[in-house]
Amino acid sequence: MAKVLVIDDEPEVRVLLDIQLRHWGYDVVLAGDGLKGLQLDHQEHPDVILLDLNMPELDGVTVLKQIRAVDLKQPVIVLTGDSKPEAERQVRALGVSEFILKGSSLHLLSDALKRMLMPPASTTMARP
Repeated sequence: MAKVLVIDDEPEVRVLLDIQLRHWGYDVVLAGDGLKGLQLDHQEHPDVILLDLNMPELDGVTVLKQIRAVDLKQPVIVLTGDSKPEAERQVRALGVSEFILKGSSLHLLSDALKRMLMPPASTTMARP
């Protein structure tokens, strides 16, 4: 079962995502702030991180920079209410896997998670 770390300061969002992700069959770990999220990332080694941008103390960009300093390939989906184009450009430059606005269809999140967790396609061709 794939493990998803949710880092979001809004309790309602964490509860909603916890319920929905578990319904989809994921193991879920929740963090209410960026510092706790980084601690849980190191302890739990999630398969995917769902990250909010606007959080007090350690914002999502700072958290993403710290994640990238350790692991350039960790799948991170930004799930945020910040619809400013510069916010998306900034996190994409840091190698975020997906950028989804809060309030979007949960199907977008489901599809993004499936893409992040899909095993890499085999690059070898079968010989006759």
